[in-house]
Amino acid sequence: MSILARDQFDAVAQSYLTSAVHAQGEDLRWVTQRMAGQTHAVALDLGCGAGHLSFAMAPCVRSVVAYDLAPRMLDVVTQAAVERGFGNITTRQGPVERLPFAHARFDWVCTRFSAHHWDSLRAALAEARRVLKPGGCLIAIDVLGDDDPLADTHLQAIELLRDPSHVRDYDAAEWRAALAAAGLNVVDEHRWPLPLQFGSWVARSRTPPLMVDALRHLLAQAPPSVRERLAVHDDGSFASVVGLFEARG
Repeated sequence: MSILARDQFDAVAQSYLTSAVHAQGEDLRWVTQRMAGQTHAVALDLGCGAGHLSFAMAPCVRSVVAYDLAPRMLDVVTQAAVERGFGNITTRQGPVERLPFAHARFDWVCTRFSAHHWDSLRAALAEARRVLKPGGCLIAIDVLGDDDPLADTHLQAIELLRDPSHVRDYDAAEWRAALAAAGLNVVDEHRWPLPLQFGSWVARSRTPPLMVDALRHLLAQAPPSVRERLAVHDDGSFASVVGLFEARG
C-alpha cells in the first residue's frame, strides 16, 4: 500500500470502524464459520483497516496480528479490540509487500477490502505465501473487477475518482493467476453482491465535492448496459461484487 493510501486512511480511520459496509457481510459470517474451532491457530490480517476481519477471527483462534500501513488505523484497532474484550489481537505497522515476520509463522493469512490499494498484488501474495505455514490457508476477500471491459472501465474510474489511493479491483481470473504465481492453489470461491449507498460511500472517504460531482455525472451518463451491470440507481447508489478466494500452498 502506498504512502498516498496510508495518508488517506489515517485521515478517515474512525469512519471505517463505524461503516456498516465494513462491519458486516456474508463474507465475515463465512470466515467465522470456516475458522470455528481453530483455537490453536495463529492468524494474520493483511491490510486490516479498522479491524473487522480481525474481530471476526479473534474468537476462533489463539491470536491475530492486525497488520496495516496506516498508524491511525492500527490505533483504532487497538482501542476497539480492548473495548470488545479481544486480548489476543496485536498490531504491527508496515507495507504488505515486505512483511516483518519469519517464514512459516501463520496458520491463516487473510485480507479483506485491502488488496485493491496494494502497490503490487503479486509481491504481497508472495510474502503471504512465505509467512504461511505448510498446509496453512490464505483467504482473500475484495471487490472484484468486472469481466466486461466497458463495465470494468467505469468501475475502476469511479473507484479512483472517489479515492485516489485506489490501484485496481482485480477480476476473478486475475486473482486466480496471481495466487497461482505465488504458489497457492484455489480450493474454494464465493461471491456476494455489495450494495453501496452513494452518500455514505463518498462521505466515508471524504471525497472532495468536485469529485463527487464527477462521480454523479459519470454514473448518470454511463451506457445502459453499464448501469444495469452495476445496478446504478438515480441517486448514484450502485452495487459491486465481493469475491472470496480460499487457497493453500
